[in-house]
Amino acid sequence: MNQASLHKYIASKYQNASSKKLFELRLSTNLTLIKDLFFSLYPEEKYSIFFDTLISKLPSLYKERPSELQQQDIERITDENWYQSEGLVGMQLYVDHFSDNLEGLRQRLDYFQKLGVNFLHLMPITPRPKGENDGGYAVNSYHEVDQRFGSKEDLLMLTDEMRSKGMYLMLDFVANHTSNEFSWAKKAMAGNLKYQNYYYTYPDRSVPDAFEKHLPEIFPVTSPGNFTFNHKMKRWVMTVFNEYQWDLNYSNPQVFIEMLSNLVKLVNNGVDVVRLDALAFMWKKIGTQSQNLPEVHMLISLFKLCLQVVAPGVVLLAEAIVAPKDIIRYFGNGKMSGNECEIAYNATLMALLWDAIATKKTILLYKNLRSLPKKPNESTWINYIRCHDDIGLGFEDHYIDEIGWDAKQHRKFLLDYYCQNIEWSPSKGQIFMYNPKTGDGRITGSSASLLGLEDALEKNDEQAIEEAIDKVIMLHGITMSYTGIPLIYAGDEIGMLNDYSYLNDENKKGDSRWVNRPFHDWKAITTLEVKNNYQSKIFFSLQHLIRIRKEHRAFADHNNVILYDNPNPHVFIYERNYPNSQGILVVCNFDHNAQIINLDTLGSYGLPEGIEDLISGKTLNITGHTVPLMPYEILWLKHIAN
Repeated sequence: MNQASLHKYIASKYQNASSKKLFELRLSTNLTLIKDLFFSLYPEEKYSIFFDTLISKLPSLYKERPSELQQQDIERITDENWYQSEGLVGMQLYVDHFSDNLEGLRQRLDYFQKLGVNFLHLMPITPRPKGENDGGYAVNSYHEVDQRFGSKEDLLMLTDEMRSKGMYLMLDFVANHTSNEFSWAKKAMAGNLKYQNYYYTYPDRSVPDAFEKHLPEIFPVTSPGNFTFNHKMKRWVMTVFNEYQWDLNYSNPQVFIEMLSNLVKLVNNGVDVVRLDALAFMWKKIGTQSQNLPEVHMLISLFKLCLQVVAPGVVLLAEAIVAPKDIIRYFGNGKMSGNECEIAYNATLMALLWDAIATKKTILLYKNLRSLPKKPNESTWINYIRCHDDIGLGFEDHYIDEIGWDAKQHRKFLLDYYCQNIEWSPSKGQIFMYNPKTGDGRITGSSASLLGLEDALEKNDEQAIEEAIDKVIMLHGITMSYTGIPLIYAGDEIGMLNDYSYLNDENKKGDSRWVNRPFHDWKAITTLEVKNNYQSKIFFSLQHLIRIRKEHRAFADHNNVILYDNPNPHVFIYERNYPNSQGILVVCNFDHNAQIINLDTLGSYGLPEGIEDLISGKTLNITGHTVPLMPYEILWLKHIAN
């Protein structure tokens, strides 16, 4: 039994216990594991005093949690895992690009409800440097609100109203680094040795050079290397991402204890899900790439167990865009299975969907998904077409080799296809962080522009416009129906195109990711009901898919996805089932030509009594022993009830 299940048992057994009593029970339940993890990271003979500090701090952190959130915690741990529900549909957005500020966002909650969205991921709203700040991921504070977005009171009003509407909020916790303007960094630069030890700082290049032998470059174009010389401090500082982002030194237990306090202060604002940013980088060790180390998993589990004591209704999302074999580990392995993060990004599925669009074939999609280890039953994915970031080609080379393709050439083809280096490609993407040494690069662009809508509109090609719309709907239909939480990037629900205005901003023009972070087109939204254009077609199609999703228990995540073997290389088929509920078969055509599938491919859904497509509401058209699929068509099939 994992700790979450144990806490559920405790809460059900002691139904009449006070909130304080339940806290004490959770603490005693977790204490042994917390102790084992702490001393695994920080040897007892050297750091026992810090363990005492941690344990004495947990009660005070609990007292800081607002009473209404303490009550919500109790309700959530006695209920079924809400984050696995078919009723959950999310949207990711920048507050200032969507609605200027938090008050404007609160006033537009009805827009999300109209679409069917009830889970919001707001990009960082905490204070950050005025110049370059990595889109807010260089943090000056972990729990305050940057005045450009409003005030702490505005955030509390937003989360209060969201709770009243049954909506959930996810905010980022930038766990790996702070900005160079953070209070600790300022004290370090002023010569304070305590705070210099909160980071990786060195008087000369000997240790940095030893690290550099194995550390990859995250941003080789804009931020080569992993260390920056700070002239005020006259020391080298580890800056894996950017020179203004200082990596935290978690080998110092004081850093963990301080960061735990920051985490609790963040969730006390009414946050339901914490997105742990860059968590794969949180532990550094010379002689390694300092990513995905065993200590990272112990550290995350330690955060999780302490959070379960203080705020057990809050869940964690792993922002770990890593190889498929590595991502599963962030749910927890062995005795920690289910005791790390409850949610992780399904970056593998995202990358493979873009591969299937470019190749018009699903062979690599099938091969990778079949190889992905089973996740714990208590965990779930976030499924998305794209996010605020770039699209990385996150699948392993040996799977490409195994199907007879050259991995290096295939990656080059994908970059060329999406980044305007192939004349016949309709995609209008841009390349991000191309490394000429390795040929590696990533892709940026809005979903609609990557799928050909921008190009089709420029050419006024009606057929190409409809084809691009069909691609947008099909890919979202997959994220809505695959196992996990669907997450739409704001603007994709109305087919917004690339935003090239970033090229006029000195602080943004060097980062092509801003091309896929457009300002929301509220003018287009005011005409959705009266115009039959691409915006309204996409919006109401996604609204329809969301409504159907919420009506069928089969779309809840209980590790209930079954991939169907299928001889047609252009078609992707999988089933979602649920005990004592009707299953749903999803069929997708990734080709620009119509395809035919044999009824035998559909298993029990190919039986003669007939099947209905939930999306169109029509009985499936069966000709002979085959079913036709239109270009980029998606079907959600169920048996016709007798």
